[in-house]
Amino acid sequence: MPWTGDVFTPPAELPTIPTGLPLVVALTGFTDAGSAVSQVVDALRERIVSTPVALFANDAFLDYRARRPVISFDADHLSDYRPPRLEIVLASDEMGKQFLALTGYEPDFGWEMFVAAVIELAERYQIGSVTWVHAIAMPVPHTRPLGTTVSGNREELVEAHSVWRPHTQVPATVGHLLELRFSESGTPTASFVLLVPHYLADAEYPAAAIRALESITIASGLALPTEDLREANRDFLAKVDEQISANDELATMLQNLETRYDQYVQGSPLRAASFDDEDLPSADELAAELERYLATRPGDDDKRSR
Repeated sequence: MPWTGDVFTPPAELPTIPTGLPLVVALTGFTDAGSAVSQVVDALRERIVSTPVALFANDAFLDYRARRPVISFDADHLSDYRPPRLEIVLASDEMGKQFLALTGYEPDFGWEMFVAAVIELAERYQIGSVTWVHAIAMPVPHTRPLGTTVSGNREELVEAHSVWRPHTQVPATVGHLLELRFSESGTPTASFVLLVPHYLADAEYPAAAIRALESITIASGLALPTEDLREANRDFLAKVDEQISANDELATMLQNLETRYDQYVQGSPLRAASFDDEDLPSADELAAELERYLATRPGDDDKRSR
């Protein structure tokens, strides 16, 4: 295997990997509104039984000064150095169905080298499909279903689940490059972009992670854990709604978002309008009143470096 060593390290005892497994990709970084991907990574690592397949070399892909690892200082000595992990594992869902998962931080360097290594591994194990998730901030209300934009070469998923289909240019991520290369090779590939309310984009929004995991299920048939996230989301939404209901200006702005959203999805004359029309409230206007609550949420900076 030519990519071992400087690029990734396989375990001493490589597990037996059946062919035709789905590959799930969740990489934190640039497009992680609501910490959706960070929470998915946590769910896959903490709630799913897995076996390492490949550990990618941080020295090849990580900018240590931009995303510094954590180390503990214990009175008079250092311990417990925790470098972030970028890895592929063999996992089993809640029904025992096996799949491969590529999780961790988005590489800062060596995108082409990283993508080539992932594709080589995918070809070696003859994966059956690729599904990846990420999230962007959009001026949509949290009181409506969280929508997705779907891309890739699985037209049935695009037709059924893509609520917004822009023609635009966006800053690329390594996930986009993986999608492009897999699609070009003919591998069934789907990307789900979660459209997260812009005023919750900097919070750890459990509903975004739930929608991400549900999207993976739609594309792959995997049964993934969401119960803890659903409980956390109930508490999160109750506190956000409490803040909004106590402020008439916020309530009015939310109502305007709901009206514009409903007109868009119901095919009214405003359907052709963009989600980001200038007359929609800005993120700062709504987020300012929520800041006191959101500031009490756990930070996600360390999670985004995983």
